[in-house]
Amino acid sequence: MSMKLYNFFRSGTSHRLRIALNLKGIDYEYVPVDLRTEEHLGAAFKAVNPQALVPALVSESIEGDLTLIQSPAIIEWLEERYPAPALLPANAEDRARVRALAAIVGCDIHPINNRRILEYLRKTLGCDEAAVLAWCGTWITAGFDALEALLAADTSRGPFCFGNAPTLADVYLIPQVESARRFNVELSPYPNIVAVDRACGELDAFRRAAPALQPDAK
Repeated sequence: MSMKLYNFFRSGTSHRLRIALNLKGIDYEYVPVDLRTEEHLGAAFKAVNPQALVPALVSESIEGDLTLIQSPAIIEWLEERYPAPALLPANAEDRARVRALAAIVGCDIHPINNRRILEYLRKTLGCDEAAVLAWCGTWITAGFDALEALLAADTSRGPFCFGNAPTLADVYLIPQVESARRFNVELSPYPNIVAVDRACGELDAFRRAAPALQPDAK
């Protein structure tokens, strides 16, 4: 089985999927889709993903090709198809906690700060860059306030969001920290988030997924 990952280096959802693939030790072919030139809106990529969003993962095998879209669904598929190392704890209550941490990013921060929303603010509503940055900062800060409180309250956790190994929560959080820095969000109020980011940054799976190291980062 071989895999092709259609993605953009700076896309937070692409970034989280690269981390998940790396953590599970899955090799893939990197297929860049340039959002800056709106390549994702062309017929070629829409044939892969009619929603015209990255990432998309194509799994090729002798049984036929499987095209997966939407990073939460893809990561859940990876977790089921390649269960080790696990990105979710064994205990049902612990899985709910990890999923909730991930959902703060995946449901409440990222969707209203992604590229198509920001382009709408700029092009349709006429917002200048200061207003766009203020928009991003507002929702990142709101989510990080909650995440920081939850991390601080979990006195039994190790260096990561939960326990002593990376989980789904770290997979979601680290790309959002990257975006926070890009949008000039002050991170000093979030020492636990910064510490998790530092711990993840020591792992090869996270380092290799970093936007700046991708072939289309130029």
